Amino acid sequence: MSDRRVYVLGGGISKMASERPDGNIRDWVVEAVMEAVVDAGVDIADIQHATTSYFSDHFDKQLKQGAIFHDCVGMCPKPNVRVEGGGGTGGLAIRNAYAYIKSGLCDSMIVYGTENMGRHVPSDVAQQFIALASDTDWEVQVAGFYIAYYAMMMRAHMDMYGTKEEQFALVSVKNHRNAIYNEYAQSPMKITVDDVMNSPLITSPYKVLDNCLLSDGASCLVFATEEWAKAHSTSWYRKPRIEVVGTGCGTDTMRLADRPSPYPGIAHFRSKRFASQQAYQMAGIKNPAKELDCFEVHDAYSGVEMVSCEDLGLCGLGEAGKLYEEGYFDLGGELPVNTSGGLIGMGHPVGATGVNQGIEVMKQLRQEVHPQRQAKIINGQGGMDSHGGTGTFVAINIFRRVD
Repeated sequence: MSDRRVYVLGGGISKMASERPDGNIRDWVVEAVMEAVVDAGVDIADIQHATTSYFSDHFDKQLKQGAIFHDCVGMCPKPNVRVEGGGGTGGLAIRNAYAYIKSGLCDSMIVYGTENMGRHVPSDVAQQFIALASDTDWEVQVAGFYIAYYAMMMRAHMDMYGTKEEQFALVSVKNHRNAIYNEYAQSPMKITVDDVMNSPLITSPYKVLDNCLLSDGASCLVFATEEWAKAHSTSWYRKPRIEVVGTGCGTDTMRLADRPSPYPGIAHFRSKRFASQQAYQMAGIKNPAKELDCFEVHDAYSGVEMVSCEDLGLCGLGEAGKLYEEGYFDLGGELPVNTSGGLIGMGHPVGATGVNQGIEVMKQLRQEVHPQRQAKIINGQGGMDSHGGTGTFVAINIFRRVD
């Protein structure tokens, strides 16, 4: 592999919300890009390449939006590619930036992610759009919506390990609480386990407060080599340096029933284990639970975060429920997870979600977030888990502070 090193120079976010009447999707991308280039201390005219991260052409009724965003931020005629992998789109876009720069195709890249999937689209229509990301020949005819697949997965985990609803309700409590201290978050709330348990049932065992919400918003990251950064970034010598030191990607069958038993069965994410092992090996990480200071984990549903922690090797299989009761993954615990609020607390505009995660890890390692949600930075390493479908696509990226 090339010895070129890839750094994260800066990031920017246009606020997550259930509805953004203050502008349209193009405005949000421009806002996120403007914030990112200021944070990175770069001129967008100097950036060599772009990656566009968005999930669906349906929500905004516009094909080939990447070309429009690229034009709006002033990048024409420089190259641009679109990356798409369901809920894993943003994490895959970061992996794409790493690969392009590492290979020498470019020395700098801007990644912008967005989605316009808030209240302008009725919830039932939005769910139909999202259902198209499952197997329309088979799964949609049987279950129809993603929460049904995830409910089956969580029931299997409960049957296998004795996991309790109150345990994964703690994920929702934690993530809404963390979002209180995130100015970009959609759903900051102080709630209790009882609040989660008493919220309306959607598909057993998941209730309203176990779920993330549909969101509008955008986010952006800037990546480059050291040589490019020294020549073009005014923040290179002023801010802590964050390097991308590991990346992994995993996949699994679209249909849950096609997955082998006993592992992963329908209770686990085999793709997540595969991707994380790749990333850890690349980063030289032997014990992720002890060597990482923070982790942004995909939590479209509360139980998904819990199971993901097991498959990411942050604890043993079937152990996460007890660890959540002990506060292991809380701020102040052994390994804070979703300090941003996660998808549940911060929001889930799909194409922006993984980029949001990367920004959070970068800012945590720089120690720039609100003091109430700042993790203890001991090893100077953090991870992010970007996840599409029912773990059909997974991208894991590891960042390290190297100054």
